[in-house]
Amino acid sequence: MQSHTRKLLTVITEAALEATLTRDIDRLNAHGYTITDARGKGHRGVRSAGWDANSNIRIEVVCDDQTAGAIADYLREHYYQDYAMILFVSDIEVLRPEKF
Repeated sequence: MQSHTRKLLTVITEAALEATLTRDIDRLNAHGYTITDARGKGHRGVRSAGWDANSNIRIEVVCDDQTAGAIADYLREHYYQDYAMILFVSDIEVLRPEKF
């Protein structure tokens, strides 16, 4: 089995940002993303897993290093100050590199 290294950019943030963030992620050249509901507790309090405006979402983007860096830099610059948002990047192995 041959695998190829890509980045997994994970964004956990407020559900109210979903439409805006997906536009940003598309514009910054991601080939796609996955969105799921998220819940937990942080310094901004407890978030439920409901799909209303007070919930959190997890956005996962598999992409190359350059795209992950561009998206992370943009989100940090435009959202970190005013919204609950966590970003982390992991190395992953994919089997179909042309998709990412």
